[in-house]
Formats: sequence, C-alpha cells, structure tokens
Amino acid sequence: MNDQTPSRFPAAPRPEDHGSPGDQRPIERSVAAPNASASSRVAAAAGTAAPAKPSESIWEVGAATDGETRRPRDRDAGRPTPGFDRRRLLASAGALGALGALDALLPSWARAGTGLGDLVPLEGNTFDLVIDRTPFSVHGRRGEAVTINGTVPGPLLRWREGDEVTLRVHNRLDEDTSIHWHGILLPPTMDGVPGVSFPGIRPGEIFTYRFPVLQAGTYWYHSHSGLQEQLGHYGPLVIDPRGPDPVGYDREHVLVLSDWSFESPQRILSKLKKHSDTYNFGQRTVGDFFRRARRDGLGEAISDRAMWGRMRMMPTDIADVSGATYTFLINGLGPDDAWTALYEPGERVRLRIINASAMSIFNVRIPGLPMTVVQADGLDVQPVETDELQIGTAETYDVVVQMPLEHTEHTEHTERAFTFVAESIDRSGLGACFLAPRPGMRAEIPPLRERPMLTMKDMGMDHGSMGHGSMDHGSMDHESMDHESMDHESMDHSAMDHGSMGHGSDDHGTEDHAAMGHAPSNPGSTGAKSHGAVDHAAMGHGAPSERASSGQEHGMGHGAEHSTGDAAVVHDHARGPGVAGVAEMPSDRLGERGIGLEDVPHRVLVYTDLRSLTPNPDLRPPEREIELHLTSNMERYMWSFDGVKFSEVDGPIVFHEGERLRLTMVNDTMMPHPIHLHGMFFDLVNGQGANKPRKHTILIKPAERLSVDITADAVGDWAFHCHLLYHMHAGMFRVVSVLPRGAGDRMETESEHLHAPDSGGHGEHEHHGEHEHHGGQQRDQEHPGHDATAKSHRAETSEPRNGR
Repeated sequence: MNDQTPSRFPAAPRPEDHGSPGDQRPIERSVAAPNASASSRVAAAAGTAAPAKPSESIWEVGAATDGETRRPRDRDAGRPTPGFDRRRLLASAGALGALGALDALLPSWARAGTGLGDLVPLEGNTFDLVIDRTPFSVHGRRGEAVTINGTVPGPLLRWREGDEVTLRVHNRLDEDTSIHWHGILLPPTMDGVPGVSFPGIRPGEIFTYRFPVLQAGTYWYHSHSGLQEQLGHYGPLVIDPRGPDPVGYDREHVLVLSDWSFESPQRILSKLKKHSDTYNFGQRTVGDFFRRARRDGLGEAISDRAMWGRMRMMPTDIADVSGATYTFLINGLGPDDAWTALYEPGERVRLRIINASAMSIFNVRIPGLPMTVVQADGLDVQPVETDELQIGTAETYDVVVQMPLEHTEHTEHTERAFTFVAESIDRSGLGACFLAPRPGMRAEIPPLRERPMLTMKDMGMDHGSMGHGSMDHGSMDHESMDHESMDHESMDHSAMDHGSMGHGSDDHGTEDHAAMGHAPSNPGSTGAKSHGAVDHAAMGHGAPSERASSGQEHGMGHGAEHSTGDAAVVHDHARGPGVAGVAEMPSDRLGERGIGLEDVPHRVLVYTDLRSLTPNPDLRPPEREIELHLTSNMERYMWSFDGVKFSEVDGPIVFHEGERLRLTMVNDTMMPHPIHLHGMFFDLVNGQGANKPRKHTILIKPAERLSVDITADAVGDWAFHCHLLYHMHAGMFRVVSVLPRGAGDRMETESEHLHAPDSGGHGEHEHHGEHEHHGGQQRDQEHPGHDATAKSHRAETSEPRNGR
C-alpha cells in the first residue's frame, strides 16, 4: 500500500571491523564529546557541580546554534555525579550444562570490588568494552560477577543523537557473550541477540557494533547470552538530544536499580523449576487468618482460605525470586553501603531511573519529595507529578525533583538529606540511596511496608467490575437484543462449551458480536501463528478503535471466529500443559495502581497518566489486530505465550513492512509481566489519542487486557519476550519477523524451523570464518544437563536480511 511507513534502514549496514585484541587500540580510555570542555569532564569525573539557581520550569526550550546541543545550566559539571537460529538463541541464554561451570565462580574469596555509586560517563562515539569475570562484593560478602570494563553496573555510555557510534566488545570470558542495546532503534544485525540476527561473540573474539544514533533519552544495555545479566552484565546509556532538550534541570544523577544474589543463576532457576515458591518466604500465617476474620468475619476468612486452597495458589506469590536470596542494588551498592547523590538546595535534579534487574519490579518513592515524570522509556512525556511509581523490569523513567530551600531564623537554609527508595514489589527488600547537599550525609531508610496480597481481580475473577462477569442470563434484557440480525448461519453451536459456561468465561462460538451490540472480539491471532490481516471493514467493525481492544467490554475471551475472506481467524484460550488456568474476566487495568499500591495515601503514577509530549509519528489506524495470551503453569515453572513455550512454536509472529497493527495482550497469569519488543516501539493505547505514550517495555498486570499499536518499520527478525529473566528462559519468548514488502507470509530467503533442547534462552553456536554479519553455516548443538526443552528457529541466509 502506498501510505505504508518505510523502513528506517533501507540499506544493509556496511561490513564491520574485526580483529584480535592485539589489533585494537588500548581500552582504558574514554573519548569525550567534542563540545565538552576539559574542566567539565574533570568535574563530571569528580562528581561535583557548581551551585546553580533553580530552573523556572521543567520544560525549558531555547534556541541552539547549528550542530550544538543546548544543555541545561551547568549540565556538564553536574553530569552524572555519580536469518535467526532458535537453538543458538536458546542455548546462549540458558545451556545450564554449559553454563553450570559458573557455579564454581561463586563465591570467590579473592579481593573483590564493589559497586560504583557515582557513575563516571564514557563519552564520544568510539568505545572499547571488555567483558570479563571480576571479583565483586556486596555488604562485605564476596563473589564474582560478569562485568563490563570491570564494574557493576558497566560504564555509563553517553552518546549524542545523530552521531554514528562504534563499540568494540572484547570477550574475555570462556563462553559466548553479547550486548543488546535495550530500546535502541538500529539495524537488526546490531541488536545483539544471539541466534536471532547475529551469532554472538565467541570467547577471545572482538565484535564491532556500529550504527547511527536515531534517538535521545535514557536507556540501558545488557547481555542477551546465558544468564549473564543476573551476574552483573548490564550498564546505563544516556543519549543527549541533538537539538534543545525540553527538560529544564540543574543537575542529574543516573540510578541503576538491580538485584544481586550469591546463588548462581543456574541454581536459582533449578530451584524454581522444582518448587516455584522456593523464595516465597512471606506466606500467610495463622495470625493473618485471625486478622482477616476480625476484619471481614469468620465465614469470609474461611471461604477465602478454602478458595485459595482449592486453586492450589497463594495470594502472596507475587515475585518468583525475593529478598530471601536477593540484595537490591542501586548503582551496584546495597542499602548498607548506600551512596549519596549530591544536590544544592533549590536545584532541580533530574533522576534517570533504570530498572536493570533480572527479576524485580520496584515501587519507587522519595519520602518528603514529589517527583515530576518527564520521560518514559527514553521518550518525552508531558510532565505529571506523582509521589510514587512502579517501574517494571527493563523500564526507565526520568523524573525531576525540586530540592527545597528551607529557611530558619538564623540561616539561609537548613541542610536536609532525602532517601530514594526502590522497594521490591513483594516488599521483601529494598534498594536505597540518598540525595544530600554534602558527601556522606544520610537520611533514614524507611522500614519495609506490609507485604501485599493478590486479589480476586488479579485472578480475573472480579465479578463486580465486569459487565459480563458472573453473567446472570436470567436478568439479561433479551428484548433489547436484535436477535433478527444475529448471524445464526455462521454460529458454530457445536463449538460452544455449554457445560463449562459459567458464564464468566463464555465461549460463544461464532456469534456475530456486532449484531448483539458487543464490541468486536479482537480479531487476530491467539495461537502460535500470526495470521493475515483482519478486514474490520468487511466485518462491520471498522478499524480497531482507541482502547477498544483493552476495554472492559470484552473481558470474557470469546472464542469467536470471524470470516476474513480466504481464511478464518480463530482466537480462543490456549490449552495444554503450559496453561494452568486462564483469567475468566481480564479487564482494562491501565488506570489502576500496581500491586501493593492500591491503598497508599499518596499519588501513584498509572499508565493512563502518560501522554507523549508530541503527537505520534504514525497516526494511521491499525489495519489488523493480533491477540496474544500470557500463560503459565507455575507448578512446572512453564511460562509461554498462548500456552506454547518457545521450544514448541512452529514459526515467528509475522509483521509486514510498513503496516500499522494492533497487538492485544491478555495476561492469564497471576503475576505482572514486563513485555519487550526489540527494534520497534509500542504505542500504548491508553486513551491519549494522537499522544499515546511510546514505550519499548510494557508492564502488564495480572488478568489485564492491554493493547498497543505498532508500526512495522524495521524489516528483520526481532526478539519479543517477557523481561523477567527466568520467565524468558522458561519459554516466554517469541521472534517477530517483519517481512519486506512483497514477501508474502514468508521471507524470500530460506527459513527453517528446527527443534532442539530448550535452554530457556539463546543458544551456543559455532563460528565459521571471520565474525561477519551473515547467516552463514551454523550448527545446532544439544546441551546436556538442562532440565527444560526448547526448539531452535534457524534462518540461514546467503546475505543479511536488513530492511532498515
């Protein structure tokens, strides 16, 4: 179609430079940005900043000369004071047998380094990054981490929008590694996911990433190989805008939130597969029962316990891995060693918050200070003031805080420290640091709040909030139904499961929902396959409307079949061993607070608060819709999309170049999931019209139905997965293939779908010849000792498949 959006990278990237470590220039250096003065670089490294007057506005746009980035006052000085192969993809992320040798690395009683606290940036457009094992300590206990340039987190990389960056990655590990540039728009061969679009980096090799920087904002980078991310292989990334920065501030700090365990990640995953509640030390007690009885009555307390018992579920099962094994870090330091981020009274301080954890969702607050959210996932949003926000794994938020000027009778102001708190969603632990006017000045770290409990709504059983929940068909106004217009001819009455109709999860077969006055039932794909375009106009629905797919009118999961011409598109609840249950009434929960924040007495950020600062670049309505269910079987620790873990899928999810489509995701599990699509942004359908917030990662609540619009402008193969590391390894991973125009439903290059043992992630492989970006000859390899099964999806091509 003529109005399709073109790909961002129409030509293949030029060949990259490779060589041995001896061929490279020294790595112990950083290249400063051309417009950064020597004095400002020294100040940044020292973590100092000249006092600055308060900005008059958070949004501060002014003129800039050509080629010059306009910076907030004294910003330099205050700058961080502090063809895919599924077997490769899976094995490099998980091969527990191959990676089991890492167990021997923990603990290491060698001399250990600690976290950074203040993050000193590496600036410029050429970088050397060394991946190695390094002794590491937390709270005086020593172990060993997988580090980038010897630190946890890795160095703060500072790029400039519009530049081309070159990053030479030296692998000094005894296993494959990789770096994925999270949220960055780039050619697929530079995305850094082994087995999807590049082969990974073998031990002793140097791989050169080179690509143009097309965006600005706060991002991060991390390994997509094995379980290395859990071991410290991650770092922050800030991209300065080429033009004026609309955010006015006087100083900034980058805060990297993460989780650390002295247990090896292989041991953690093995425990979870044997007993998924291994780390749930906050289970309900007899005391909880009596408190519930006093509050709600004995009958209600007994009924509640009996219900959870029948379902063999626990309302405290909120996080798979908890503070029982994790220490929560900020910039590599635990709360006992918390560092102090400096400010001058009266300043506006920008905090760039990155959740680089493996498995942890955090509730973030600064007691006594409101936060103004100005950016989400690297992209500017209209300012919204809040007191607390929930940040999913892999999300980023930029907030600005106004530091107070507190006057007394005897002094111009009093010095005061504030505590930045990142409390885990299950409240089993927290990370902390301080904002203070003097180094070493601390404030009180608040105690953990009462642990939260899951509710009936988290199970998709909140009958009170749904129009169709617990449907009382006897009270339905059948008179108002236009039965004459019902498409009885197309109704497959044999497909209706009358025996199971509760009618909370009614399967209405092939009812004509338009004729019944219902909103359309999300035509698209729910199975392991991506189906062709749905002709909404032919169905009488028109294009999917704003929030229609995620709205409350369709929380029942109708198994509707809509005729689409050549083929019928069927979507029904996934079944099988990977699906322990489905949310009977998933609902639109975008405007709801996150788990544990429902009753806090202050303001909490919700997704409906987010509104893009500028209109979306693509305002076309979606042409088709795909529905995907997030599914699990906790007893077997199986995580999947549509009940099919990655090892068992029969192909990629197919997008077509230039199309605008809607992806509706239904969370049938009782846990929130941060879902990430590589290479493209989600436009979150949250009621903000042309100013939908654009995000690379979306946190989907239990029993939530959520929609995003996507412009498929990036030809190639892209990872799509839950960003909870062990969920991804247990099967909640897919590949999205954006096919070039005219390719039909398959790439014009050869594509094969092969089976292999599931290593839960990205696979081990063999290089042939120089480290070039081609499909090449690759071999699949089984990995003994892994207790999951997987399947490798291999795309062998004679030349790169680059549409970007």
